[in-house]
Amino acid sequence: MAARTGRSPRRTESLSRERIVEAAVELLDSVGEGGLTFRALTERLATGPGAIYWHVANKGELLGAATEGVVAEAVAVKPGSADAPREEIRAVAFGLFDAIAEHPWLATQLSAQLSRSPLGMVTPRIFESIGRQVRALGVPEDGWFAATSALMHYILGAAGQHAANAAIGRDLGPGVDRGSYLDSVSTAWAQLDPDEYSFTRAVAGRLREHDDREQFLAGVDFILTGITSRGATATG
Repeated sequence: MAARTGRSPRRTESLSRERIVEAAVELLDSVGEGGLTFRALTERLATGPGAIYWHVANKGELLGAATEGVVAEAVAVKPGSADAPREEIRAVAFGLFDAIAEHPWLATQLSAQLSRSPLGMVTPRIFESIGRQVRALGVPEDGWFAATSALMHYILGAAGQHAANAAIGRDLGPGVDRGSYLDSVSTAWAQLDPDEYSFTRAVAGRLREHDDREQFLAGVDFILTGITSRGATATG
């Protein structure tokens, strides 16, 4: 009689930690954090809870692993030339922006990871992906931490706000799209008191016409310009 070789390759793959995390991300995307339960996970993977607990101890660890997996993919920028750190920072920024937009639960988890679990892999992974390029820009060493922190907090904050705005937009109901919503807000801004809100009235039309991704990148560029200008002054 042939000896038993254990689980089939497909079964082994379905019960790997990577497959469990992948299924968790799928659940988070479709039903949110509240719908991510070990029962739902066992049903999706067609397995028993024991097989999942073998790889993941609890929901907190599962959320952390899902967040780390999505972030790792988002910041995986192919190395460019030595004179392209600015472009690589932009690529990391857009990777995180798109990931947060694609995964509605990610912004909340990133906030929790950065504030409650700084010893985990998420914070240093983002910090490293930006910080290496800040260093390559020629920023003096005593400015590395501040410059990288400023970029990271802007990127995550702006991307998170964009995701929140998108979620609000989805709840506005049928017949109300982004354009019509921004048009109504722009009109309201234009009608504010001209003495108290002269600046807001002046840019009201920009609100109606702006592109979210272009605005996001403009913010990254503003910070990068300040970083490089200060570095040039410090070394000049």
